[in-house]
Amino acid sequence: MANRFCVNLTHAKDNQDKATVAFVLANAALGSGKETLVFLSVEGVRLAQKGYADDIREEGFAPLRELMENFAKAGGTIYVCSPCFKKRKLDENNLVGGAAIVGGAKLVEFLSDGSPCLSY
Repeated sequence: MANRFCVNLTHAKDNQDKATVAFVLANAALGSGKETLVFLSVEGVRLAQKGYADDIREEGFAPLRELMENFAKAGGTIYVCSPCFKKRKLDENNLVGGAAIVGGAKLVEFLSDGSPCLSY
């Protein structure tokens, strides 16, 4: 059984519920001892920018900024799709903690041991 867990997140402010739940599950996986990766792609890459998630608050959940900060502080990894990021002309010098801009090969490498991956 893989000791890794991946959450692929393609949403940000366009679907705040999915963005929030993705980080709730990522924190749960990390808390249960799994090496956990959140892969931000499509619109999700916007969450990699400092300050972007500050006003995202879904009822019944902690604020998204707090969920993301807790994830990074606990050792979670955030990979940001390089082509998606560049397409949106975002600032590489303004990344949230734990985030790294990568190509698809890094995601494939992480998943190559059969790690489960949820998509939001």
